[in-house]
Amino acid sequence: MKNLYSSGEKNQYFCTDHLKKDLKNRSIRGGAVTMIAQVFKFSLNLISNVVLARLLTPQDYGIVGMVTAITGFVTLFKDLGLSTATVQKEEINHQQVSTLFWVNIALSVATAFITVAIAPVLAWFYDQPRLLGITLALASGFIISGFGVQHTALLNRQMQYKALMFNDLLSMALGIVAAIAAALFGLGYWALVIMLLVCAVVNTVGVWMSCDWRPSLPVGRSGIGSMLAFGGHLTGFGTINYFARNLDNILIGRYWGAEQLGLYAKAYQLLLLPLTQISTPIARVAIPTLSRVQQEPQQFRYYYLKAIAIVAFLTMPTVTFLVIVSEEMIELLLGSQWNGTAELFRVLSISALVQPICHTTAWLYVSTGRADRMFKWGLFSSSLVVTSFFVGLPHQASGVALAYAIAMLLQTVPCIYFAIQGTAITMLDVLQTIQPTFVSSVVASAIVFAIKIIINASLPIWITVIIYSVVMTIVYLLLMFYVFGKKSFYLGLLRNFQK
Repeated sequence: MKNLYSSGEKNQYFCTDHLKKDLKNRSIRGGAVTMIAQVFKFSLNLISNVVLARLLTPQDYGIVGMVTAITGFVTLFKDLGLSTATVQKEEINHQQVSTLFWVNIALSVATAFITVAIAPVLAWFYDQPRLLGITLALASGFIISGFGVQHTALLNRQMQYKALMFNDLLSMALGIVAAIAAALFGLGYWALVIMLLVCAVVNTVGVWMSCDWRPSLPVGRSGIGSMLAFGGHLTGFGTINYFARNLDNILIGRYWGAEQLGLYAKAYQLLLLPLTQISTPIARVAIPTLSRVQQEPQQFRYYYLKAIAIVAFLTMPTVTFLVIVSEEMIELLLGSQWNGTAELFRVLSISALVQPICHTTAWLYVSTGRADRMFKWGLFSSSLVVTSFFVGLPHQASGVALAYAIAMLLQTVPCIYFAIQGTAITMLDVLQTIQPTFVSSVVASAIVFAIKIIINASLPIWITVIIYSVVMTIVYLLLMFYVFGKKSFYLGLLRNFQK
């Protein structure tokens, strides 16, 4: 295939020198765009959860969860960490990205064939013949999404967040509409499968329309060896991390059935919903930003600490609030058939208090190209998490949830300490950054709990949730702004977002 790109057109997606000239403002603008988009994504997710939870049953979610716990693991290999390598690498060219594109396609096709091959095994393992068709359907989505891996990476590398966010919102919205329509037509668990497939198709088409780069044929000796090694370590970490994070679903589904798995999976999904809406957009901006200043230690430290301050500011009060009002939120959002989720939701929330901060350590590993060190940490962390699952399994889903929460709390400090080695960031920096947020969140939640005892379910649920939310917000902001003196920082950040 003839090379259709001039050097100027190549630089449009590969050169990043122009980004460094205005990195701070680009990061702020990118953060503003992604945060606004996440508000809409959160709303869409919330709507889909509320509507589909009333149209489908815990068993429907459990059946699909049995498959996605396994197929999600297989899909790790369709990327092989190469999209992240494209974003992280300081210098890259058209030939390298073209070669990576075809590597991703080959990997996507391979993962689809592997998924088709294991479909009968899944149906036998869970003793659920329905899993065969679900698995085969999801396999087709792997090939479709593989075509958009490098286009998404190039848009991310160039900090073109508006295009990325619009595409994410459109694909999510159309997927949810398709799922609700399928559920209304009585297709049951197939509605969840259709949602995943529609999202994959729309997302891939969208990134090809947003990024006009087109691959040429792969080139031998294009210099992608270091990127493959980097991606290999990322995939190694992703593999063991995914196994550790999803083994609980596999074990609960195998030993306690679809209903217990459906309740557990829904509790975990609802908990992650607000947290991922906060952490994901920040990570999307933080990794390219940190990658651009990886050779400037103090700038690197500055951007990282500011980023985790924002993560903590938004996630910690959210988690402590959810611990207090778990019963009310479950009944309000999902209905009485999901009441068994409330206790699981509360227990899992304990670990969620620190998880968003721990997840930011991935930014350090990726942006500095230390994926090998990330892989080593993953081995230790996953061993601890897997052990906790087996410890809690005899006590049903609630036992698994409690054991997992304890394991996550125990590894918080080692996780951060290991990641900051070799950087200008210290453990004291991190603790001082998150300490005001932690204290303010706990105190505000304690006041909400006291009000909850006083009210004692004497008001309609929706009114009590509004009261709790208003009190939590006011007390938390008063503590952060006036007791800890963070008003100028966060309001200044807000003004920059508005600009």
